[in-house]
Amino acid sequence: MSDGMGAVVTFHGVVRGMEDGEDITTIDYEANEEMALHQFGLIFDALEERWPVEKVRLVHRLGVVPVNEISLRVEVIAPHRAEAFEACQFLINEM
Repeated sequence: MSDGMGAVVTFHGVVRGMEDGEDITTIDYEANEEMALHQFGLIFDALEERWPVEKVRLVHRLGVVPVNEISLRVEVIAPHRAEAFEACQFLINEM
């Protein structure tokens, strides 16, 4: 991280035990990985046009993820906390 960066925001999305009012024990995530990577590129490009972020890390698990486990991790490094929080929320919303 460079000297000009003053904020690191991290978000962990966790599988809840209920979906549409029904108890669940797991979620099975599937994706067309080639299309997902393309879409992530578009999202990252849009993010970089709006906020001066230094680094973004985004990990979304695929396959079966049990309740209470992390399915999504987003990390944003930016000069200021407002930019980092806004960019992180943008990424989550665009997912």
